[in-house]
Amino acid sequence: MRLVLLGAPGAGKGTQAAFLKERHGLAHISTGDIFRYNLKNQTPLGLEAKKYMDAGELVPDEIVMKMVGEKLSEFAPDEGFMLDGFPRTVAQAEFLKSKIKLDGVILFHVPDEEIVKRLSSRAVCKDCGNVTSRLHNDKCPSCGGELYTRDDDNEATVRSRLKVYHDQTEPLEDFYRAQGLLLEVNATGHPEEVFKQVIALLSHDKD
Repeated sequence: MRLVLLGAPGAGKGTQAAFLKERHGLAHISTGDIFRYNLKNQTPLGLEAKKYMDAGELVPDEIVMKMVGEKLSEFAPDEGFMLDGFPRTVAQAEFLKSKIKLDGVILFHVPDEEIVKRLSSRAVCKDCGNVTSRLHNDKCPSCGGELYTRDDDNEATVRSRLKVYHDQTEPLEDFYRAQGLLLEVNATGHPEEVFKQVIALLSHDKD
C-alpha cells in the first residue's frame, strides 16, 4: 500500500504511522525527517532550504517537492510506504499525483480545541527525548527525567499552526475526496481504537 496520512498537527498521525509500520511493514516517510537529513548532510537542496529558513521564510514548494521526489525514487515499485506531512498544498498534491499512484489518503479528524489541549500539554523528556503529556505525567514515564515544553507547543503557536493547516492543507480533503481516495477517521479516541477504524477502512477499501 501507498498511503498519505492527512490531518492537523497533533491529530495523531505519527502514532498511527507507527502502528501501520508494525502491522503492514510500511515505510514511514516524514517530511520532517527528510528536511533534517538534507540539512544535517548539507545537500544542495538542504543548503537551498536553509537560506529560506535562516531568513524566517517558508521553504518554497519547489524545493520541498524535489526533496520528497528524491526520497520516493529510493523505493522499488512493489514497496509500500506512507507519507506524513506531505502533501501540504494542492500544488504538492498535484506533483505527487504525477509521480505515484496512491491507494488511499487517511484523514484524521480532531476538533481544534482538542488539538490545542493535546499540543499545549505535550512535553519532551530532557534526558531521553520521549514525548509525553503533562495531563498524565509530571516526570518522564520512561526514565523519570525532567519534562520541558517545546516553544512551538504553546497555545498561541498551536492556534497559528492550525490556521495555516485550515488555509493551506484542508483543501486537500476535497482534492482527494473527488478522486475517491479519502478515508475519514474520527481520531479523538484512544490511539488503539483509532487504529481499529484505520484497519477497518483499509480492509473495506481493498474489497
